[in-house]
Amino acid sequence: MLMSMPSPAPETVDPPAVKLPREIKVLVAAAFLIAIGFGIVAPVLPQFAQSFHVSVGAAAVVVSVFAFTRLVFAPLSGVLVERLGERRTYILGILIVAASSAACAFAQNYWQLLLFRGLGGIGSTMFTVSAMGLLIRLAPPQARGKVSSLYAGSFLLGNITGPAAGGLLAGFGLQLPFLVYAGALVLVALLVATQLPAAAPGKEAARPAARAGARVGEPAWTTSDGDAAAPGTLPGPGRQEPAPGRQEPLLLRTALGVPAYRAVLASSFANGWSAFGIRMALVPLFATAALGAGPEVAGISLAVFAIGTGIALMFSGRLADTWGRKPMILLGLLVNGLGMGVLGFTGGVFWFFAISLVAGLGSGLMGPAQQATVADVIGNERSGGKVLATFQMCSDFGAIIGPIAAGYLVDLFSYGVAFLMATAVALVAVVFWLPAAETQR
Repeated sequence: MLMSMPSPAPETVDPPAVKLPREIKVLVAAAFLIAIGFGIVAPVLPQFAQSFHVSVGAAAVVVSVFAFTRLVFAPLSGVLVERLGERRTYILGILIVAASSAACAFAQNYWQLLLFRGLGGIGSTMFTVSAMGLLIRLAPPQARGKVSSLYAGSFLLGNITGPAAGGLLAGFGLQLPFLVYAGALVLVALLVATQLPAAAPGKEAARPAARAGARVGEPAWTTSDGDAAAPGTLPGPGRQEPAPGRQEPLLLRTALGVPAYRAVLASSFANGWSAFGIRMALVPLFATAALGAGPEVAGISLAVFAIGTGIALMFSGRLADTWGRKPMILLGLLVNGLGMGVLGFTGGVFWFFAISLVAGLGSGLMGPAQQATVADVIGNERSGGKVLATFQMCSDFGAIIGPIAAGYLVDLFSYGVAFLMATAVALVAVVFWLPAAETQR
């Protein structure tokens, strides 16, 4: 009897007992609304572009231009986050995307659609980088994978609902989904403005430690006794309050010196190529051209991909916190890459949906681990605006190159060759990850 008394002790350190800040829940709810609107637009955007009598390659460019402006504006968005704060940058970015989406609905020709869609990328990178910064700062270090999975899961839940709804709304006109998306974004701006405090916990930056040469992941501020504070803790009684300045930023060149950060840039590029590029640009067109299906099937296929990702997110975040980041990213790259490669050779709707599910599963396996890796490199006690922006830029760069390259491969060869390129890019990212060390402590 006495020997069994100590058994409850492990419960005091059980990671699931960690309470998540309220601000994270607000960001999760906002992500859900954004994803619904984005999912509504995704299946109709390439077809709306082709309604102006352009080629498959030109229609794919409309998808890529959004990522292109995100890529170009990403460095400046990192600066805005450091100067204006995450909350203001988030709200401003959301409103820019809302205005852009509404303008797309009234585009009179291909070039106007290209311009309006591209302007939306500016606002998109603003709210993406600011949201990532808030999540990294607010998430407890022992639950980074869980928080990343929860946030990504809210996006995926919206992406499951959105594409199917977008395919149905397209029956009432290809312009309507863009207006619905704009309305959803206005609701997000109101939610964040009213529910997210002007100075979220963790914005009060920790005071940089006096010691020089602090490495990535080490505490960046000290207690009143001069001892380094534990990672993830905030100033409180007995600790020095931070100086009026902002958090000490993690230099990009310092982060680039970490092999895992370089590897996560490669896998981010591969995921952007596949999940945000080819999937959004070619899958709807493949459903129409190769399978002879309508916009409803295209929308359902995107929803099925999102369902696969959502299934993986139910456990991938927890495994990233227990097994480690690296094995989850490697597994995700292989599953997603192989799934996308096979997708272009499917000849029926059933197999088209089945392989879409597998490819989405791979994306969900690596998603939380990627963001957790970046969070490990930055740490809770540093500002990482430029490091986050670079991570996002790699995904956007893949989302730019992927649809353009794949679109012209379709025009020159076939859909099968275009989808196989996603497999090749994923395997290159695997090569980058093989020598990288695990970042989870």
